[in-house]
Amino acid sequence: VIAVLVAACLTFKGGRETLRICVDSLAEGAKNALPVGIACAIVGIVIGTLTLTGIASTFIGWIISIGENNLFLSLLLTMLTCLVLGMGIPTIPNYIITSSLAGPALLSLGVPLVVSHMFVFYFGIMADLTPPVALAAFAAAPMAKESGLKIGIQATKLAIAGFVVPFMAVYTPALMLQDPGPIAAQFGYPVEVAYIVIKACIGIVLWGAAAVGFLARRMAWWE
Repeated sequence: VIAVLVAACLTFKGGRETLRICVDSLAEGAKNALPVGIACAIVGIVIGTLTLTGIASTFIGWIISIGENNLFLSLLLTMLTCLVLGMGIPTIPNYIITSSLAGPALLSLGVPLVVSHMFVFYFGIMADLTPPVALAAFAAAPMAKESGLKIGIQATKLAIAGFVVPFMAVYTPALMLQDPGPIAAQFGYPVEVAYIVIKACIGIVLWGAAAVGFLARRMAWWE
């Protein structure tokens, strides 16, 4: 097939220019892939060290012990752990690693099963967005002609409101149609779900506006 395409390019008018563009594009793509390849290699070392030495399991046990007194701090530590464990890993292995290592920690702290798995998987996927690895940012860097680290920082800034969503689900499981809360006992489960969803949407909008400094108009620093 490639030989036929090359022959066609050499035969038809304008084909030589097209062939030259294709060759230049392949060379440019190979050069642009180098930073991503280096990031993947470094990530492989980090993930291998964490999983094979048992450091991750030890850290998870530490999170459980802290969570007995402070659930929010345990959630923060679990988030950081998943951001590290999820670096440069495809979706399915990402879920397997984060749910098997970090998921049980949240379950032992009383977080519902579905919510705990969503929490760890969510932040495992967000690892593709957050520096220093941020494979999605490094993949976009050649197209934007900008540093992958700068793109990762800007992307994290724009997505910072999304970091709040899993915490909302932990403290109000009805956001994921899980355990009902006190509002459901008084007004019914659908009312509670609607209330929590509206409250979550408002919170996300406000977090996003604060992060980018704009809401219908440019905001002052104190806003």
